[in-house]
Amino acid sequence: MKKDCIAMLLAGGQGSRLYALTRNTAKPSIPFGGKYRIIDFPLSNCANSGIDTVGVLTQYKPLQLNSYIGGGSAWDLDSSNGGTFILPPYQISGEKGYWFNGTADAIYQNIDFINLYDPENVLILSGDHIYKMDYSEMLAVHRRAGADCTIATLRVPLAEASRFGIMTLGEDGAICKFTEKPKEPDSDLASMGIYVFRWSKLRSYLLADAADPDSENDFGKNIIPNMLQAGERMFPYCFEGYWRDVGTISSLWDANMDMLSPKLLNLYDRSWPIRANSPRRIPQYIGPHAETTHSIITEGCQVYGRVENSVLSDSVTVEEGATIRYSVVMPGAYICAGARVEYAIIGENTVVSADARVGAPPDNDANWSVATCGPDLRIPAGGVVPPGAMIYQSGEVQV
Repeated sequence: MKKDCIAMLLAGGQGSRLYALTRNTAKPSIPFGGKYRIIDFPLSNCANSGIDTVGVLTQYKPLQLNSYIGGGSAWDLDSSNGGTFILPPYQISGEKGYWFNGTADAIYQNIDFINLYDPENVLILSGDHIYKMDYSEMLAVHRRAGADCTIATLRVPLAEASRFGIMTLGEDGAICKFTEKPKEPDSDLASMGIYVFRWSKLRSYLLADAADPDSENDFGKNIIPNMLQAGERMFPYCFEGYWRDVGTISSLWDANMDMLSPKLLNLYDRSWPIRANSPRRIPQYIGPHAETTHSIITEGCQVYGRVENSVLSDSVTVEEGATIRYSVVMPGAYICAGARVEYAIIGENTVVSADARVGAPPDNDANWSVATCGPDLRIPAGGVVPPGAMIYQSGEVQV
């Protein structure tokens, strides 16, 4: 069954910098934007781009993610000629099973799956980015250039470039240099971690990489530099739309706040829908004394208090006298009377009890940051979670 292109979606990361939210779930399945989970974005992009075969590589705490994706029907990715396939690490006869050891190793372990479709090209994606991209346009650039590898890129402030893989282009527009997270970047052209490879080329490099005991089995550190050194044809695909890597608490909070400005991230564009496997809930209810301003309030919510510049996922309750400002509240959370949640992220099913305080507005303190409460906690009555705190257990809260 030969395909022009299939996608391999790397969704197995632990997300250690989000650990209050990812102790029991993989980062791509974290709720986002009231109605979605992070993985909805690459899956929807695949469906909208006409890519109907997606391998989802899971590893860390995969149960919730696997259940959420199912057969891919929520994203129209359940066709008879393709579909969505969950691909965990596995053990074969005579060998000891082991975890994916880097991004390149994850693809290497699934060579047999890719070979089933004998694709001309393979699209490599990450499961923890928020963006809308037409991958068919990237594939068209890849084909026109006769490229062996095409890397999606965007311009970043030079002061932040050391966080990314950085590229330099030659006079012909081809990539001539790639450095993973350089200490002193000489370019602002950053990799988005989205790649299109000619499969015949990538397969040979994966096999060589797997045989190298000194390799870190990583695309940015090994595969791409090795291809460049060998003189393969490598080109950028310059992306100019909205994109965020939500691997930190601050970036996750920022991206949710961006949802409040459709000019930044328009999810009301019917020509490019972001689909989700959303639960069916009763309509939201806004009480007679509630105050709601510039917020996203999803179905199933009951709001009797004040909500301002915030994103509420489904089935959140805000009692009368409670206040939520500039915050992200995940599914099933309960904010009791007198509680105040500001510049914070509240995990799924967490209860913020009466008169508790979570977070605070920014001030001149350079160490200020977003307060985070993990899922399934109970913040005690009168408890205080200060700015920047990341709470894993109810007993950690100051009273």
